[in-house]
Amino acid sequence: MKGIKKSLTEECLYLDFSHQIEGCIFPLHTSVTLFLLSYCDCKSFKVCLVLTRESTDIPLLQNVLSPDVEIQVISRQELPSIIQNCCLPAVGEKPDNFCRAGLAVVLRHIIQKSYEADPSKKDILELLGFKKTCLKACAEVSQWTRLCELTIPLAIENFLKESSDEHPTIPAEIRQLEKKLSEPVRVHNDDKLRRQKLKQQEAAGAGPPFAKEKAMSEVHSQETSEGLESSSKSLELKVAFSKLTVQDEPATTNREPSHIRKAKASDLPPLEHVFAEGLYFTLADIVLLPCIHHFLLIICKKLSEKLVEFPLLSAWYQRIQEVPGVKTAASHCGIQFLHLPELLSTSNEQHPNLNEVPGVEEQNDPSFIGGPRPTMTKLMEKGIEVMFSPHPCPTWTLDWNSLPAAVSPKEGKMSCDRALRKQQQLNNLVYVVTNQAKPGDRIVDFCSGGGHVGIVLAYTLPSCQVILIENKELSLIRAKKRSDELGLSNIWFIQANMEYFTGMFNIGVALHACGVATDMVIEHCIKTRASFVTCPCCYGFIQNTSKFNFPKSEQFKKTLSYKEHMILCRFADQTAVQLPPERRLIGKQCMCLVDLDRARAAGERGYSAQVISMEPESCSPKNNMIVGVPT
Repeated sequence: MKGIKKSLTEECLYLDFSHQIEGCIFPLHTSVTLFLLSYCDCKSFKVCLVLTRESTDIPLLQNVLSPDVEIQVISRQELPSIIQNCCLPAVGEKPDNFCRAGLAVVLRHIIQKSYEADPSKKDILELLGFKKTCLKACAEVSQWTRLCELTIPLAIENFLKESSDEHPTIPAEIRQLEKKLSEPVRVHNDDKLRRQKLKQQEAAGAGPPFAKEKAMSEVHSQETSEGLESSSKSLELKVAFSKLTVQDEPATTNREPSHIRKAKASDLPPLEHVFAEGLYFTLADIVLLPCIHHFLLIICKKLSEKLVEFPLLSAWYQRIQEVPGVKTAASHCGIQFLHLPELLSTSNEQHPNLNEVPGVEEQNDPSFIGGPRPTMTKLMEKGIEVMFSPHPCPTWTLDWNSLPAAVSPKEGKMSCDRALRKQQQLNNLVYVVTNQAKPGDRIVDFCSGGGHVGIVLAYTLPSCQVILIENKELSLIRAKKRSDELGLSNIWFIQANMEYFTGMFNIGVALHACGVATDMVIEHCIKTRASFVTCPCCYGFIQNTSKFNFPKSEQFKKTLSYKEHMILCRFADQTAVQLPPERRLIGKQCMCLVDLDRARAAGERGYSAQVISMEPESCSPKNNMIVGVPT
């Protein structure tokens, strides 16, 4: 291990390190992060490997790390306090009150920093995909984030641990990935690209292949990569590799013949996967490559006869090696690519039916009657009625005029009317929290956005520590700027999906957490035995996920099906002021019933929970609060 050099970088990247097997660093999140650093040629971070146990492998690390990466080895106890409360990987900034945590957030940050250091690296920025959304959503709502951040790395780690067995079991998650690669690609401009493909297929059938055909208006006839074989000059590969090549010529358009322009969508050929998510090389491919490489190493050694079951994964593995920069990055990380035989794609019959989201059922339930009224009547017959608990102090308000400007939501970019309604919302939440908080308590503002709730709490409760957790970087940076203006010293900022915050706390609060985010906040609080004050939002986005099934409480489960509960959720969103009063009233009643189910589910787990309507009700169309205290 080489000596530690002084670093002028303000940001430090913290990675778990437990051990390594045949060049593979565990956990795989660390292997993936180091591979991205190498691929981006990023030198913006000082890298700290955090020992998860006493390790004798440290001297061997130089064989699997880029010689350009500056490495420091530390123990968990040496981590800054804010990082100790998060899952790794994490990136910390000086001063130690702002960090980013979780694989997807950290990888996206590395890409952004690499691009900022050298704006000519546009191909690096394009790893973030269409509208820069690749792996942006949390694993609870995004199948790709869940696959890349959780299921595949964990499944491969377990597989590698079993690899000493004579016949290790192939993970179901790998079969799921193979199945996904067999599904048609859905991308922006999907229809346009499929018409181009139809034109190309017709041309190939009528004469010589369209070797110089434009795949889309920005794709040029130049060769995309020296190493591509003739079979790689399909429309999909030309589209994909054009994103990785500097284009010097202006784009030209090539209008399709009339019969192709007017062809029905159902008659158009599907687009096949070139890369993991579709036609383009993205961050998802970067995450999967180290994982799949180490999986294939074991397959080729011990289960070579099983390789034929993964023709699409093998083709992807071979293809990804042709992406400029991948082989160089891999060699720096100790990855020596395998040469696999060409495999014929088999039918989809071999793939098990692996549903993305469990629990969606009763599509053909003959007893189902649509609309909210039959559903509410069904609940009333079981003694479940719309019922709000009384507001503890409906007239209480902060003295906004005496507070510094940076505390008020008026500091944000919003109209005066909206700022007033936001103040009214904050009055409700702050009253409940301040009446529960004790000196020394930790209060977590989940889904904090620009920090409207957290900053008020940090200012008004100086004896408590307030932690803002938000996935959107720009929102959190705005919050930090406001906090710095106020000189607050009792506040932390964590850019992460909330499941990557692992610290203990006393009160969790969330203002307008969308859809199942409210349920995630409540679950996080219950696991920590913390009180919660949540104001839900976007009821129409509620759905069964890998962790939650609706309805949640036993009483509601015995009365309503999932489909009937979704009717309540859909109508709960119909509370906008523009709607007729009768419709808004039904929306408010549905909103109460959905939140009563949440409150009763918390009650079944040892909480005193109630649903309260904010005062004044006009402060927001989504004006419910669910307040829970452990009993």
